[in-house]
Amino acid sequence: MEYKKQGHCAYYCMYHIILVTKYRRKIFNPGVYGYFRIKLQEIRKYYPEIEFREVNHDADHVHLLLSIPPKMSVSDVVRVVKANTGKALREKFDFLEKVYYGVSGVWSDGYFVSTVGVNEETVAKYVRLQGQEDSGQAKLEF
Repeated sequence: MEYKKQGHCAYYCMYHIILVTKYRRKIFNPGVYGYFRIKLQEIRKYYPEIEFREVNHDADHVHLLLSIPPKMSVSDVVRVVKANTGKALREKFDFLEKVYYGVSGVWSDGYFVSTVGVNEETVAKYVRLQGQEDSGQAKLEF
């Protein structure tokens, strides 16, 4: 586990996010998915603090495991990813104009998010043993 530092904080904020295509249309083939990954890396040029750790897909959705700094909200990051990738995919692949004729975007309105972090038992132990660590009486492992 790698802690990040920023200004006056240290953090480990990992999230599992699932983005589903509008109407659950099966648009992800190897070419579309490959271009989607390129667009994710371009997002990092403007938002270097967003770190995509794992990315994978099925025909109608994508899974993202990413690190987001505490100063950014999950909804803002989802908005940035959807806006930048959706527009780029429609511009690059003509067939998406037919698939989504009359509607904007390729993503459904919602998304799934789950936190991924230090397990609860480890944090409880850390809190319980506060003060002992400084005196060398406890060895805590993260």
